[in-house]
This record gives sequence, structure tokens and C-alpha cells, in this order.
Amino acid sequence: MGIAEPRFGYSRDVNEFISDRAKELHGYIEQDHQEDSLVGFIGGPPCPDFSVAGKQKGREGDNGKLSQSYIDLICVQKPDFFLFENVKGLWRTAKHRAYYEELKASLSKHYYLTDRLCNALEFGVPQDRDRILLFGIQKKVAKQLKLNINEFNWNGHILFNLDEVKNLSWPTTEPFAFLNNRPAPDGIPLELTVQHWFEKNDVMHHPNSQDIFTPRAGLARMIAIQEGDDSRKSYKRLHRWRYSPTVAYGNNEVHLHPYMARRLSVAEAMALQSLPAEFVLPPEMSLSDKFKTIGNGVPFLLARGIAQTIQDFFNSAQ
Repeated sequence: MGIAEPRFGYSRDVNEFISDRAKELHGYIEQDHQEDSLVGFIGGPPCPDFSVAGKQKGREGDNGKLSQSYIDLICVQKPDFFLFENVKGLWRTAKHRAYYEELKASLSKHYYLTDRLCNALEFGVPQDRDRILLFGIQKKVAKQLKLNINEFNWNGHILFNLDEVKNLSWPTTEPFAFLNNRPAPDGIPLELTVQHWFEKNDVMHHPNSQDIFTPRAGLARMIAIQEGDDSRKSYKRLHRWRYSPTVAYGNNEVHLHPYMARRLSVAEAMALQSLPAEFVLPPEMSLSDKFKTIGNGVPFLLARGIAQTIQDFFNSAQ
């Protein structure tokens, strides 16, 4: 992708740094500390086992176990701060919430913690996507910098009130109309709509505009679904003047273009993740890998807003 390799390279498995490569990672941390840098771990362990739409294997699932691996890594290596991201099921489902509280308890020995259930819509992303975010700062670092975890301002870069957004009179469903120029309704924030982001990123002329799956069900099934009908598990048709449901394309979940008889393109899916238009996935990637990469990603504006929030917190150090 033309991106410079990270300073300390890549690794495919975080578990390596808990066992075989623990000393190596500790050396990287010490190297940064010698340069008077703070070190943070930022990660979102794979989350299908906690997802409401998943198989609910929780902590025993192969992916669920990786949350414990990430927390173990933090407890062993003790970075100055960390960010943990996961699906809302870890927060709202009773049996998963108990596990989440266990993870927090193990972290609280060395870290001051604060968490929040955030939605991508709050940060200007045209997508209804909830994520639990947990931030921690090592207690001795907080004391050295005279930082109070209670002053971590989760709302500092939020652009929209979620309750107000959800209570607006959004359009519901309308007959599918091929290439119809359906006007925008009054009283909605256009910057949270699918069409706004399609235009903003010029998706029809984007390098990934032709990266599209052809559904086996064919044309007849696609044109039978109304614009805005996202009531089913799969074959959801987005509404151009509404925000998208969660951008997730695994488990045969299909999202249809609002006014074209086809699935979404890679370019359109990236726009719904609020990625800048100049972000391009390389042609040698398979279509499946492109959509998996997009769906697994944290929406760009949400990630940027949280990064700015963390930066603000450290900039407030006395």
C-alpha cells in the first residue's frame, strides 16, 4: 500500500509477545522511554464471539480468548497507557459484561480506568455502530504527570448527540427506483447520510469503484427490496438519505446500493467508514479480503476523535 514499515516491524500474533518475544517487546518500550516518549498499546481484539449477531461463544471462543491475551500483554508489559476497543455485546450482554469486569479488575491493579460506549454517529460517521472503548493510564505515570483520570473528556470531540440524531424524522422505506434523483428531506443532517459520503468521496470515480461482488441470487431479488429496507439479516438496502447500519460484510451479510441494482462497491463501503477519499485498497487484494478489512476497521472519524481525546488528556498535564 506504499506505507512505510513500522519502526519495529510487524507481527502476526500478539501471543508471541507474552511468551517467546516478551523481552524483545520490553526492549522496544525501554528504547522509546530513553527517548522521553510515552508508550501506549492501542488495539481491538477480534470480537465476533461477543457480538450480538455472533455465536455468543464469549471468552471461550477462539476470538474471545484474544481479549484476554491483549489484557495479559498489557499487564505484563505495562505500557504507559492503553486503549481497548470491542463490540457493545461485551458491555451490554450480562454474561459477557461479567467477563469484561474481570478484565478491568486485573487492569485496575496498575491503571486508572475510564470507559464509554461510543457510537460512530456521534463523531460524524454515516453509520450506526456501537463500540465499547476502555482507556487506562498507568497509575505512576498519572501521578508523575499530575493527570486525573476523571478529567478524561470522552465528549471533547463528539459532534452529534446520539439521542437527538436517532429521534429525527429519518426516511423509512420507499420503492426501489433505479438512478432516481430522490430529493433530500428537510430536517436531517446531510453529513450523516449515505449519499453525502458517496458524493464527498466521488465513489463512482474512485480506484475501487469497480470492486463489487455479483450476488448469486441475481437481479430479480435485488430490485424487489425497497430503498431503506434494512430489516433482514442479509440483503439490506441502504437509504440514500439515511445513515447505514453497521458496515459488516461477514456471515453472508449483503448490503445493497440505494438506487442501483447491485451490492455496494469497495469504494462505497470505505466511504461509509468515513475514510478519506484518497484511501485506496490495492488491486492484488481479493474482494473478500477488501471487504473483511473494511468491516473489521474502526470508522476513521471515530478513531480520529478518540485519538484527539487522548492527546487532549496528555496535553493537559501540569
